[in-house]
Amino acid sequence: MISSSTFAEPAMDVVRKSRVSRIGMEHQWRCPSDKNSQARERGNILVTRWNRNDSKPLEVVNSGSAAHHCIAMNLKCTSLTFSHGGNTIVRGRLTAGAVQITAPGVACSAVFESPADVLHLFASQQVLGECFEDMFGRPHAGEIRLDDPKLVRDPALERLGQALAVAQSDDAALGKVFTDSVSLAIVSRVIARHFTVTGRQTREASALQPWRLSRVIEFVDEHLSKSIGLADIANSAGLTRMHFASQFRRATGMRPHEYLLRRRIEHAQHLLRESKHNVLDVALSCGFRSQAHFTTVFKRIVGDTPYCWRMKENVDR
Repeated sequence: MISSSTFAEPAMDVVRKSRVSRIGMEHQWRCPSDKNSQARERGNILVTRWNRNDSKPLEVVNSGSAAHHCIAMNLKCTSLTFSHGGNTIVRGRLTAGAVQITAPGVACSAVFESPADVLHLFASQQVLGECFEDMFGRPHAGEIRLDDPKLVRDPALERLGQALAVAQSDDAALGKVFTDSVSLAIVSRVIARHFTVTGRQTREASALQPWRLSRVIEFVDEHLSKSIGLADIANSAGLTRMHFASQFRRATGMRPHEYLLRRRIEHAQHLLRESKHNVLDVALSCGFRSQAHFTTVFKRIVGDTPYCWRMKENVDR
C-alpha cells in the first residue's frame, strides 16, 4: 500500500513543468468558461467547481472533453442518476468523497435531485504523462487513457479534494502554489491507483451488481435508527456475508460498516440542520447508542463536533 505522502512529493516536482489554472465556478456542468480556454490549450490542469443549492431535479448533459480526462470529486452527499457513455453508473445517493474519472470523448449526463458540490479537474495528456514518469521513473509507452468509469473511494483522494475546496474558498491566504501542488497530487494519485490496481483486478472479487447495490442502499436508509449488522445488510442483497462484503467494497471502495456510519452521520447532519432535536435525540434516532460514541464518529468524519457543526451551520444560514 502506497501512502498519500508518496504521491504528494513527486507532484511537487511536476509544478515546475506544468501550471494549474485557478478554480472557477461552472455555469454549465463540466463546461469551463471561455476565459479558461487558453489554459486548456497550454496543456495545464484546469480545476472548476459545480455547485447548486436547489433541490428541484435538474438534468445536465456533457458531450465530453476532446482531449482532457475529467476527474470528478464529490464534496457533499447528493442524490442523482449519473450515466457514462450510455451506461448508468449511479442511481440514488452518492456520498461525499466519491471520485469518478471520464476519459476524453465520452459523453455523460446526470439528473441531480438534491443540492450538489463537485470539483472537476481537467487533466491533459501532457500532465498525465509527466505524472506517470515521476511516479514510475520511465515514460509511458503511448497515450494514457483512464477508461474505467466506476466510482473510486480513496481516503487520500478525499482529503486532497477537501483541501482543494478549502483553497478555493480562501485562495488569497493559501496561495496558488498550494492549489497547484494539491491538484497535481490528485492527478498523481489517480495515475498511481490506475496502474497499480489494474494489475490486481483479475484476482479481486467482482463488484456488487447495481440492482443489488440499490437494494442495499434502500435497506440501509430505511433502518438507520435501528441496530443492523453485516448479515442483515448482506441478506438485503441476497448474498452471504463473505461474498457480500468483498463485492460491496469492490463496488463502493468502502467496507459496509464504514458506509453505514457515513450514512448515519449524513442523516444526523440533516437532522441537526433542519430540526430542533438536541444532540442526544439526534444520536439515538441515527442508530447510535450513546452521545459520546456519536460525537466521536461525527468528529472523525465531519471534522467537528455535532454541537459546533450545528452552530456554524446556523450562522451561515
